[in-house]
Amino acid sequence: MGYMKYTQYVYVVFALYFIYSGFTKLNDGSDTAVLHFLIAGMAIFMFFFRRKFVKKFDDRNKKQ
Repeated sequence: MGYMKYTQYVYVVFALYFIYSGFTKLNDGSDTAVLHFLIAGMAIFMFFFRRKFVKKFDDRNKKQ
């Protein structure tokens, strides 16, 4: 389960990429910029969700 501590940061990388992509699409006048920002928001949500889940899982393993 050690890999789960590091895979949550993949979501941060995706969020940064989609934020960058969203701003470039926004400057180009493309209609897909909003979609990129929504995906970035979902990635940020998943980062915090996974972080909470890993912490809960570690706390449960420490009690046993």
